[in-house]
Amino acid sequence: MTEPYAVPVPKGYRVGVWEVREPIATGAFGSVYAARRVGESTELPRTAALKFLPTGTATPRRLSHLRELIEREVELYRRLRHPRLVRMYETLTVDDPGHPELDGATVLVLERAEGSLSALLTATPRPGTGPTLLAQICEGLAQLHDAGWVHGDLKPANVLLMADGSVRLADFNMAAELEGTHAYTPAFSTPDYTPPELLWTEIGERGRRIRPSADVWAFGVLAHLVLTDSFPLPGATPTARRDAAAAYARGADELRLSPELPDVWRDIITACLTRTHQDRITGEILLRRTRAAAAGLAHRPFRLPRPRPARRLRRTFVAAAGACAVAALSALAYGISVWADSAPGGSGSGATANVSAAAYGASELRTDRGIPPAYRLLIVETAHDCDRREVTPVLIAAMLKVESDFDPDLSDPANDEFGIARWTPRVLRWWMNEDGTPGEAVPQPPFPPAESIPAMGRYLCWIAPRLEAGARGDRRVLVAAAYRTSYGTVNKAGGVPPNHRDYAARIAHYLKEYTPPQEK
Repeated sequence: MTEPYAVPVPKGYRVGVWEVREPIATGAFGSVYAARRVGESTELPRTAALKFLPTGTATPRRLSHLRELIEREVELYRRLRHPRLVRMYETLTVDDPGHPELDGATVLVLERAEGSLSALLTATPRPGTGPTLLAQICEGLAQLHDAGWVHGDLKPANVLLMADGSVRLADFNMAAELEGTHAYTPAFSTPDYTPPELLWTEIGERGRRIRPSADVWAFGVLAHLVLTDSFPLPGATPTARRDAAAAYARGADELRLSPELPDVWRDIITACLTRTHQDRITGEILLRRTRAAAAGLAHRPFRLPRPRPARRLRRTFVAAAGACAVAALSALAYGISVWADSAPGGSGSGATANVSAAAYGASELRTDRGIPPAYRLLIVETAHDCDRREVTPVLIAAMLKVESDFDPDLSDPANDEFGIARWTPRVLRWWMNEDGTPGEAVPQPPFPPAESIPAMGRYLCWIAPRLEAGARGDRRVLVAAAYRTSYGTVNKAGGVPPNHRDYAARIAHYLKEYTPPQEK
């Protein structure tokens, strides 16, 4: 270890079915270690991260405060299971009088990560995966906010990178459940990521009042740091940048965003970093714009190429259907630091996840068969949002190839079809919102892939369970045929309708083409 650990745990120590391995991170009140499962279990993974909290040895005052933070974190873990939030598998209490420094400690058994965003930002050269990571971070915030929670301490140390390159938000001991428009959190924060309205806010008996807009501000700061390696407010220290934020909020100073920012990200970050919370962009709009920017498709000019022959989509529809702490407690984040002297090849080795758009989702989708890298994140994540086994990244990629040849600007006015998924505007209206509600008005083209592809996934996920079991053929091909016609037409034909067999054959061809070898 390179520094004393708040909770020193020897390598090989056993707690529950877990054996402690190399250290991962430490803070003033708790420490995180890698672990491997040595007991039998059909539900627990082979590896995990153990977060040790000294609830058996803390002083009464410190123990009271520590328990409050633990309760917040455990409550969120138990109630929320989302793909962008790190998972907690179980909680344990150490019962070991022979080791008084550990006896009574609380242990959170968490999902094992490859590293943290903090470590990634120190890499040389800096990785070019910022937009992709930011889109996933924004998805995590949206999942929290939609569930009625505020994170309260979003920063690079609290963003974990998994072995497959995906992102998880972590460290929820500052998180709080909304009560109407507000939540209440402890009076701790990281100045660089704290919005101006909370820097000197009054602290009541229940803590500090906070809104989801505080997470939006923090995301704006984090995005600027990820994309430019600098903070959006001037100052060489967190204190100086805090004072700059206060001056900005009073109107005495302006934002000084880096000239390195692309225009689309400059607009997004400016909308996050407004002087008042009332003017800040909402999480829902932020997610939509961030996804589009990550795909390189925001504000893309729309052209009307010469229409090419296409079959008109005839579909039957019904309305269906988220750097420096002022208190050591903030350092309890799992992933706050990764030691360079960890075991070679281990996930705590300090190596960072090398995530790129070109390689994203390679285990589920061929990356050497012409699927544009810019769309792979959207394709894979859209498929993951559906719990139907028929709706896979390979199916969505095959359909986009057949529908438009991945042309985001496809325009076929004669058939009233537009964009990469060939949406008819009045039909897209029913599937454009993540919550399953129809849009308030018929959308007008252009339809960027960041909207078209997720909408396709939502519709496919709705189709799949409505196809009758007796329909003949590959279920994925049948789902695609129902997208082209309707699930009723496919059910009536008992399989692919005769006039759509050519379309189905092309889908089947690309299903084989895009499936990784190990999955064929």
